Amino acid sequence: MGIETADDAAVYRLTDEIAMINTVDFITPPVDDPYWFGQISAANSISDIYSMGGRPLTALNVVMFPSRQLDMGLLKEILRGGHDKVVEAGACLVGGHTVDDEEPKYGLSVSGTVHPDRIITNAGARPGDALVLTKPLGSGVLFNAVRSGRLAFTELEREVLPMLAALNGPAMEVALRFDLHACTDVTGFGILGHLLEVAHGCDARVTVEFDKLPFYPYAADMYRRGETTGSNRPNRDMVARHRLEISRSLDPVEEELLYDPQTSGGLVLSVPAEQADDLVAALHGAGVSTAVRIGTITDEEVGLALV
Repeated sequence: MGIETADDAAVYRLTDEIAMINTVDFITPPVDDPYWFGQISAANSISDIYSMGGRPLTALNVVMFPSRQLDMGLLKEILRGGHDKVVEAGACLVGGHTVDDEEPKYGLSVSGTVHPDRIITNAGARPGDALVLTKPLGSGVLFNAVRSGRLAFTELEREVLPMLAALNGPAMEVALRFDLHACTDVTGFGILGHLLEVAHGCDARVTVEFDKLPFYPYAADMYRRGETTGSNRPNRDMVARHRLEISRSLDPVEEELLYDPQTSGGLVLSVPAEQADDLVAALHGAGVSTAVRIGTITDEEVGLALV
């Protein structure tokens, strides 16, 4: 697997039994708390391994930090958060690279393995599949709302950050017990942007049920109060270049939520429709309580439909 379908990671076959998964990702601080920053960024980076059906093995820190402007104790907490999340994933943190920069940035280069016959991509969905989403949406606007003072950090920390820092490993472990045809994690392109990749990957139409989409607390309210993100407009423009049919009325806030960029978002899992309810029940049983069925794949012209 290379860059052909804009998948979440590259996969290189080593033997008939082992393929290596490689990915790298780093972000600017979504919150001021350094330990939460480290956890969320690490979970975000590791997620690409899970979304390909693999198991993370090793991770390298990728660090940019203004050492002359900020206390090095902050960097220690960022790295502690990342280390703890890597250990939770059952992988090994084996080094990394650090440079001085004007703004802190942190992430991981992660390597994992998967059997060559069991690689999961974002392009394998089939007509007749149902789509299951494992985490809510709306984190982008919430991060900006905390920065602008519209939302208290304590509210974000209590109700949202634990879900953002949660690994997608348990969800994928459950999903692999079903006939999983495709998977992608939802990140910076928003839910519609990533579903568009799924549609083009399988040459079919993705139909999304808006009323089924889960959103984080306060996300809609922040858009109503005038908050937004720098990615909403480019995400909207990207989707507008492709086929999008909307057969229901949406107010401006509901539209914005569809383009909200995610950090450490959930997985979109594509399974045969008759297995979807059992998958959701199994995910709930494994502690992924926010998992929900959100749409279907149909054998129609490539694009998105919102109902």
